Amino acid sequence: MPAAEGVGPEPADAPDAASAFEDDDADPEADPAGTVADADADAERARDADTDGADGSATDADAADDADEADDEDKTVDTAAAPAREPEVPGVDEPDADGVQRIRTAGTLVVDEEEFDVVSNTWIVDADDEGVIVIDPAHDAEAIMAAVGDREVYLVACTNGYNTHIASAIKVAERDEAPIALHRRELRPWRRLHGAEHRPDLEIEGGGALQAGDLEIDILPVPGTAAGSVAYYISERGVVFTGDSLRAGELGTVGGVYIDYTRQLHSIGEVILSLPPDTRVLPDSGPATTCEAESKNFDSWVSAD
Repeated sequence: MPAAEGVGPEPADAPDAASAFEDDDADPEADPAGTVADADADAERARDADTDGADGSATDADAADDADEADDEDKTVDTAAAPAREPEVPGVDEPDADGVQRIRTAGTLVVDEEEFDVVSNTWIVDADDEGVIVIDPAHDAEAIMAAVGDREVYLVACTNGYNTHIASAIKVAERDEAPIALHRRELRPWRRLHGAEHRPDLEIEGGGALQAGDLEIDILPVPGTAAGSVAYYISERGVVFTGDSLRAGELGTVGGVYIDYTRQLHSIGEVILSLPPDTRVLPDSGPATTCEAESKNFDSWVSAD
């Protein structure tokens, strides 16, 4: 199996904007001012309390989350302002000229003990003639593996820890013993869904890179919908996989709310929209778009902040 390299120094050809979020990956123990912890608490508001401390009791971070519960009323999306489009339905797209294929599966997003019916994108990318990478394996592992077929899965890469991005990760990875990549700040939601016995193999950080087959995949830090949200940029294919951070015509939401709108907006403007204008943006739901198209929407998002 071709190696999938984990965290590393920022590659020389990675976008300069990625360095704007170096502090997002800092060790929380080395953050005496508490700025990283505060941002993490904001991103955790949409997640249910985690009580899987070593002794079975709530952790300090859990207590902080509970104490920091805030009214999300102002974060609710104005659906009248959202772009109108046909509802997504489950299905399988044909691979495009860049060897990228979209699988749409139906399931339930679980946020703060609420459930939302969703149709999520999983992306399969040709890494070479024999294998692929799978990004955000969502609800239906069988449908995803049917699209993979006889090709080897080299890498399973998740953009954050919501169940719409990790639900099928273990099942998709197990046949070929592929490594699973997830930001280290997303381990709590991972444990809620998959337990502590099967940790992700690669605890990634923004500014690093992954290698799978012939592909080099830059890891871009885009915190906002979650503290550990990342995007995966493949420059030679001209594509960036943005998860729930940026979708066609809108900033992504989680269960219909913005978790940290200002931080998410900053991530999009400084990191994703700094990529070449013709870069295709491939999100966790809905159709593809481009950096050029979304740059035209940016001022309206800023004015709504």
